[in-house]
Amino acid sequence: MSETHTFKVGPEDRGLRLDVYLARRLPDWSRSQVQRQIRSGRVTVGSETIYKAGTEVAAGVSVAIRAARHELVAEPEALPLDIVYEDEDLVVVNKPAGMVVHVGAGVKSGTLANALLYHIRSLSRAGGELRPGIVHQARIVHKTYIALLHGRVAAEKGEIRRPIGRDAWRRVKMRPGGIKPREALTRYGVKERFKNYTLVEAEPLTGRTHQIRVHFLFLGHPIVGDTMYGAPSRLRIGGQDQKTLSRNFLHATALEFHHPGSGALISFKAPIPLELQTFLALVRAE
Repeated sequence: MSETHTFKVGPEDRGLRLDVYLARRLPDWSRSQVQRQIRSGRVTVGSETIYKAGTEVAAGVSVAIRAARHELVAEPEALPLDIVYEDEDLVVVNKPAGMVVHVGAGVKSGTLANALLYHIRSLSRAGGELRPGIVHQARIVHKTYIALLHGRVAAEKGEIRRPIGRDAWRRVKMRPGGIKPREALTRYGVKERFKNYTLVEAEPLTGRTHQIRVHFLFLGHPIVGDTMYGAPSRLRIGGQDQKTLSRNFLHATALEFHHPGSGALISFKAPIPLELQTFLALVRAE
């Protein structure tokens, strides 16, 4: 199965390599994926099929790519999963820290999608139909996270409303604005303040990639351990200089939604991991 994407080159993109231009316009595609499409004869510039990724694009021309969708589909992998709940309609997983959720942008394996496809193979009740793969119903799922931020957040509570898109140069990273930005909204409330840190509860009201991480960086208070999004690599705790956490201090503590089969409201809670509890105790002791 394939679908065609067509773009008109603007003056600001004049002279770019064809693969670079398409990778910027298709944020879910890596540059190597785009290059494979070009070599396979699936890309046209104007009316001409182009086979060289280094071809420069001119302003005003139309570029079309006939994208093979199967290249973006996750393959089943036998990866360990912490299953919180499972029935014939759904599965609730306590995702390991650092595990990417979906394939795309250069990540082809080791994701939660790969693991779930191996474990489940199919989830039913997607709009009353049997459908293979994973069904994500983010709009009807209420999630609550706990996060430890650098610095002291001034407001007791607030909302961060800032569009998020993919970074043009580092495609596994997101940023405020970015390529093809989409509206994003995060609600937060302060739970506890410390000398140099703030413990907050956060609720993403939209489901953008890395949303909470990007939004707290935008607020000026990156998440402890999140060196990709502005957190320092070293910390000073109790007068001792040390490396930062080996993971981000961000954890989903609660999940609530209506069961797709029965319609009943169900909820789940996940305790803060021991590593984060230990670090939080050190911060409290300062």
